[in-house]
Amino acid sequence: MLQDTTLKFLKNLDKNNNKEWFDTHKSDYQNAKADFESMVQQLIDGLNRQDSDLEGLQVKDCVFRIYKDVRFSKDKTPYKNNMGASFSPGGRKSPRPGYYFHLQPGGNSFAGGGLWQPEAVNLKKVRQEIDYNFAEFQQIIGNKDFIKYFGKIEGEALKTVPQGYQPDNPAIAYLKLKSFTAWHAFSDDTCTQPALVREVLKVFAVMQPFVKFLDRALHE
Repeated sequence: MLQDTTLKFLKNLDKNNNKEWFDTHKSDYQNAKADFESMVQQLIDGLNRQDSDLEGLQVKDCVFRIYKDVRFSKDKTPYKNNMGASFSPGGRKSPRPGYYFHLQPGGNSFAGGGLWQPEAVNLKKVRQEIDYNFAEFQQIIGNKDFIKYFGKIEGEALKTVPQGYQPDNPAIAYLKLKSFTAWHAFSDDTCTQPALVREVLKVFAVMQPFVKFLDRALHE
C-alpha cells in the first residue's frame, strides 16, 4: 500500500509545479519517494516469483525520475505530477516488453505493460509474430481474465496498411498499431489499501502471456 501523504504530495505538486514550491517541500518529496520505492521493492519481490526473466532487478533500475526533460516540450513545468516504475529485463531503459505501474491522483493510477512505441526494427518483428501466430495472439488477448482487466488492445495506429501486408489480413487492426500496451485503472482509495501490491501483481500475472508473446517476437 501507499501512504495518503504520498498522494497528497502529488496533488499539491500538480497545483504548484515550480521550483520554489518544490524546494520548500523537499522533505515531503523525499518521504513520498521513499514510500513509492518501498512499494516498488515489494512489486519486484513478487515479480521475481512470477517471472524469472526479471531476476536481479533493483528499485533504481525501475523508478522514473520526477524531474522532466523540458528541452523539447511546450509544457515547461519542471516536475511530473506522477510517479512511475517500469519492470523489464534490464530496467526502465530496456527496449524489451515489461510491466508498468503508474501513480497519479485523481483516478489516473494504473498497472499495465507491454511494448510502447518500439523502434522500427522491433515493431516489424512484433507485426510479423502477430501475423504468423495470430490464433495464439487472439487466444491471449481474448482470455476472459485479460478482457476483464484490460478490455481490448487499442491505441495509436497507422492510417494505412503497413508495408508487406494486405488490407484483408485478419490481424490488420493489430498490425497497424504503433504500440502494444494494456492497462488496468486503480482508484486513489485502492492505492492506499493494504491489498494494493497483491492486486497489482494479479494484474501483472494476467498480463504475463501477452508480455511473453511480445518478448518472443524480439528474440526469434
